[in-house]
Amino acid sequence: MSQTRLSGIVTLALAAVLLAGVPAGAQVLVQCPGDVDGDAKWESQVCSETPNVVCTNNGDCSGGTNKCTGMEIQPANVKCMHLSGGDGFATMADGRTQYMFSFADLTGIPADQAMEAGALAAAWPGPVITMDQGEEFYLTLTNVGMLVRPDLFDPHTVHFHGFPNASAVFDGLPESALSINMGASLTYYYNPVDPGTFMYHCHVEATEHMQMGMLGNLYVRPAQNKVGYGADPATISRLGGNPTSLVEGYVYNDGDGTTAYDVEYPIQLGGFDPDFHDASWFVQPLPFAYMEDRYPMINGRGYPDTVNPNPLPSPSDPDCGGDCNGFVESQVESSLITANAGEKILLRMSNLNITVSHTLISPSIPMTVVGIDSRELRSADGLVPLHYDTNSVTLAGGMAADAILDTTGVAAGTYYLYAANLNYLSNGTENFGGMLTEIHIN
Repeated sequence: MSQTRLSGIVTLALAAVLLAGVPAGAQVLVQCPGDVDGDAKWESQVCSETPNVVCTNNGDCSGGTNKCTGMEIQPANVKCMHLSGGDGFATMADGRTQYMFSFADLTGIPADQAMEAGALAAAWPGPVITMDQGEEFYLTLTNVGMLVRPDLFDPHTVHFHGFPNASAVFDGLPESALSINMGASLTYYYNPVDPGTFMYHCHVEATEHMQMGMLGNLYVRPAQNKVGYGADPATISRLGGNPTSLVEGYVYNDGDGTTAYDVEYPIQLGGFDPDFHDASWFVQPLPFAYMEDRYPMINGRGYPDTVNPNPLPSPSDPDCGGDCNGFVESQVESSLITANAGEKILLRMSNLNITVSHTLISPSIPMTVVGIDSRELRSADGLVPLHYDTNSVTLAGGMAADAILDTTGVAAGTYYLYAANLNYLSNGTENFGGMLTEIHIN
């Protein structure tokens, strides 16, 4: 075994010892209106003598001593979420284990357990964040530290890419905002007034932290889902609460239903440079100048892992002492696209690759691009849709596109969505992998 890999094992063992001495609560503070126990969610009130019965909205049970317990009430139009920032491992499609930094979802975990729950729980990509237009969103980020590299004290942030924050303090840019040190928390506040597909990432030492995996899918659904268009209540989508609607949702407030879809999928493009990740794992100089992503991925996986509908098993590698993440699944987001014939498929595509642009091709099912960078393609007066049909979409780093695949008249079968550059159809040196996924039409 090489000296560098041996040092990695020793470091991991030392980190486990250090974690045991970290106070469970640290300085974790989750701010969420109506939540009193710091888990960023609201527990239903129940009746004390009949605990399986949920209290009514006015707090009434059956009278007498049968009282409501658990006084956590969710305010209207408010959403909360708790993320951790830390490290972990992922498995490439050729079986290689890669050390990474990223986020994990701690929502529902009490604050005094957050540090332990977030250790080695980093997900690749980070948890998907969805919001409704006009919904107040409280996002707490807790920095749980680098368990594998306890010599690193990197702060972290959440940068809501492309979103115009009302206050710079919530932008995540360390030059003009706060960043979160190890063992501490910060709650970001957002009031999204524009729908569309965005993305988020850590902006501290952005080249390093984004290469290491600190990025995720994020999108905002439009108000039209709930109010419909044309003063017709029948146009309220299923996402808006209309169970009889044939439309799942809309991409934008289009006013005419032209961005309606039946199923939606986040498609985030990224990649890992194995030399950079190994250098971070085994305490070597970071090769910034030679950075080359040789593991292109969709939603944190290379083909054929992209079409596995299930979370991938926790990474296992003798160099990290066996099970690298303590049986925590780090790659939960499948890229398999499924629909019934005749349905419209919304692809929320984004590129957070920091080294290259990418072009995705759908050769057999044309895509209708309805929005670019969280803006619907329309005339200046908003009356004429400027959507266009294509078989390929090119995204530079930081760009997003909303494309709809209409499967009307498409025969049942398997179709493909993949990178136009054949160099990106590989898992390291292994061919026939990488940035490719399947579209299954039933």
